[in-house]
Amino acid sequence: VISENTKTNPKMVQDFFREEYMLNNAIDSCLKPYIALIHGITMGGGVGLSVHGQFRVATEKSLFAMPETAIGLFPDVGGGYFLPRLQGKLGYFLALTGFRLKGRDVYTAGIATHFVDSEKLGMLEDDLLALNSPSKENIADVLETYHTKSKIDQDKSFILEEHMDKINSWFSANTVEEIIENLQQDGSSFALEQLKVINKMSPTSLKITLRQLMEGSSKTLPEVLTMEYRLSQACIF
Repeated sequence: VISENTKTNPKMVQDFFREEYMLNNAIDSCLKPYIALIHGITMGGGVGLSVHGQFRVATEKSLFAMPETAIGLFPDVGGGYFLPRLQGKLGYFLALTGFRLKGRDVYTAGIATHFVDSEKLGMLEDDLLALNSPSKENIADVLETYHTKSKIDQDKSFILEEHMDKINSWFSANTVEEIIENLQQDGSSFALEQLKVINKMSPTSLKITLRQLMEGSSKTLPEVLTMEYRLSQACIF
């Protein structure tokens, strides 16, 4: 829809991104408890509807990714805010490679606040709806109860755990060229695999994304969303 209307109806494109980012900010500043179920594929706009909420529940069927560098854009919907705030340089890695996190890894990475077995989601929803004028503390207690009882992949190590030291080193570079050089010099199978992925991405998107995260690391969410709106219009028009 965006592609089709870029030339014929530019105002619609501008309004789409503006309203999307305003919604992301509204979720973050919402005074009422906001619970997002990250159940199934969660990418792009779906990420914006979930990561800014106070409670974010992943299941074994969750699939999270920010694949925008592959399509000539950048990880928007506040990606410039939440990605650089993940552990180490994990957010930079996810943003530049589009790496997919699945299941409990979405929780371990810090994207979700809780993990619940998918077969228990119905009961979780019922228990939440049964709360009378629930406070954030009430909701947190219910979610924690289900989280604690979840057994699926309970003892599983984070998929990137053995690579995190290297990821932190490679992606601490200040330019895309330096990151590529770091991967080349490492030469391990994992490094070369990521190098192959990055080489398939839009070079312009990679540079925009790296700068976006570096700038966003010290900005508020409203400031990041304002920056991302301007970036979105520059990329499209």
